[in-house]
Amino acid sequence: MPLLDLPWEALRSYRPDVTPPEDFDRFWEETLAEARTAGETAPPAEYRPLADSPLRTVEAYDVRFPGWDGQPVAAWLLLPRGEPAPLPAVVTYIGYSGGRGLHTEHLLWSAAGYAHLVVDSRGQGHDTPDPDPVPSPQYVGGFMTRGIEDPRHHYYRRLMADCVRAVDALRVHPAVDPERIVVQGASQGGGLALAVAGLAGEEVAAALVDVPFLSHMRRGTELATAGPYPEIVHYLGVHRRVDPEPVFRTLSYFDGLHFAPRAAAPALFSVGLMDPSCPPSTVFAAYNRYAGERKDITVWEFGDHGGGRGSQPEEQLRWLHEAGLGAGPGTD
Repeated sequence: MPLLDLPWEALRSYRPDVTPPEDFDRFWEETLAEARTAGETAPPAEYRPLADSPLRTVEAYDVRFPGWDGQPVAAWLLLPRGEPAPLPAVVTYIGYSGGRGLHTEHLLWSAAGYAHLVVDSRGQGHDTPDPDPVPSPQYVGGFMTRGIEDPRHHYYRRLMADCVRAVDALRVHPAVDPERIVVQGASQGGGLALAVAGLAGEEVAAALVDVPFLSHMRRGTELATAGPYPEIVHYLGVHRRVDPEPVFRTLSYFDGLHFAPRAAAPALFSVGLMDPSCPPSTVFAAYNRYAGERKDITVWEFGDHGGGRGSQPEEQLRWLHEAGLGAGPGTD
């Protein structure tokens, strides 16, 4: 990937005029209503303490909450031991092809004084299956083309519904302040955090959106040399007689370009200017359309898809403190 896919000045102002599907808002209103209705008859969220956890300063829970169609979604809940409730909370969404992993892999946010919910990605993690309602023989590996024929059956409809339902579940947990829930993730997780910020409205207090995937997807498909976007290229290359326009119309229901103008929470983005998986113009396209009054972006000039790597969390903690969403000792 070259240093810039557009000149720096062009990136700073890049705001493509891309129109969402006419029924975009109705599609998501019906999707979330359907997911929440199914959740009413599903088992409620369950939090099982990990009695054998080696951690001493963190309370760890194995979680199942009702996601899309009431199906159980796995998560970890990590609480800083001894901190008085209610706590500010962070909901983390995971990058492409990954799952929640081990609870001991996710200690930053609880160490900083936050309740931390780590959400498994259906079909990608080991603990949350993805019962596909309309299996298709035309998959080209991965998840980008699953259900590509119809947005109602696309994989990301189910996953994004899970992500909103994670916020629903956390809001009613007794240890959590429902007015201080932050959504966070990198790559696919960043795209999911952006989607939830646009879908969950006032239920989200802030969004931390790192090197987001699933944004300006047509341009990503045209430019990316690594990551999941080439799955779409491969699909259209193999199925040469498939009209690409319906494919990109399906993907447009899950594109961060259309969630960004619907999001109002304060947001901190990050971008790597040498990112071969999520080209910087796709990130700036969403950032420049983001509707929140407070938005900032951390630019890593020589960052690849790892962005700022271990340096970004420090930026996020400082930014949250300045936004009045800090936690732990020293918080105003």
